[in-house]
Amino acid sequence: MAAMITAIMLGIVGCGGGEQTSQTNGGQADASQDAGETGQADEGRESGEDEQKEEDTESLVATAQEMGTVEEGVEAWMTPIYGDSLVNGTYPVTVDSSSAMFRITECELAVQDGRMTAKMTMGGTGYRYVFLGTGEEAALASEADYIPYEEDEEGVHSFTVPVEALDKGIACAAFSKNKEKWYDRTIVFRADSLPLEAFQDGVIVTCESLGLADGEYEVDVRLEGGSGRANVDSPARLSVENGQATAEIIWSSGNYDYMKVNDVQYDAALIDGRSAFTIPVTCFDRAMPVIANTIAMSTPHEIAYTLHFDSASIVPAV
Repeated sequence: MAAMITAIMLGIVGCGGGEQTSQTNGGQADASQDAGETGQADEGRESGEDEQKEEDTESLVATAQEMGTVEEGVEAWMTPIYGDSLVNGTYPVTVDSSSAMFRITECELAVQDGRMTAKMTMGGTGYRYVFLGTGEEAALASEADYIPYEEDEEGVHSFTVPVEALDKGIACAAFSKNKEKWYDRTIVFRADSLPLEAFQDGVIVTCESLGLADGEYEVDVRLEGGSGRANVDSPARLSVENGQATAEIIWSSGNYDYMKVNDVQYDAALIDGRSAFTIPVTCFDRAMPVIANTIAMSTPHEIAYTLHFDSASIVPAV
């Protein structure tokens, strides 16, 4: 009898233990299933949040159509010039903008120990912030990274920005007050608008740095700008007197009545019916900006060009 009771008790315990194990396993399975569903839900939520964030970012950035006509600010001949190539000081500098809607009327470049900043005076008051980067980057950035405008007593707005390099396209997003969107712009601080004394010795190749003795030479010259149809004779006659160089520039037509170099006007002479000018050569091996006034149109018109004098090509004139 005792043996029978023991057997019955063992059977009851065995049945109970098996049922408990089954419930435990089932609970683990349910937990795993719940965890899987929770993970999928979290994943879906994160995905939805990312999509929403992307939509919000896109809504803050102007489309190509909204931004309108964009001009190429960096010219093919440009080579970046960094702050360590400049002498400490403050200089007026010309800034080209990729959009007429982001117009910089004047700009002051400050150089200190290789670092450059620029105070850009704007032609309007339509922008609340600028950001050095793209509009998309600005939309994702913190407001602490935005550069707010400064307003003077006459209500003129300006932005003071760091300058990585001259003659280099710099992405600069501008936030429109009215549209409440970021507009992508590219700005170029032009090295050729700085006075020669702004550059460290050896940065700009000059007649003096080349050690050219007084005399007559020939030099290869390349014209760029305008419609591309005009050209000048190369090599050109190069004269050096008292350490200063001048070049005789002979155009392909007689349609130019004056040229300007650093705002100084030089009048034309005619050689075989073509316009000829004797102008100073302020630098070699980089673009030298000049203005030429054409009378070929219905009204006279000043056109911006650059001349590039190749120092390696200089030889005594025959």
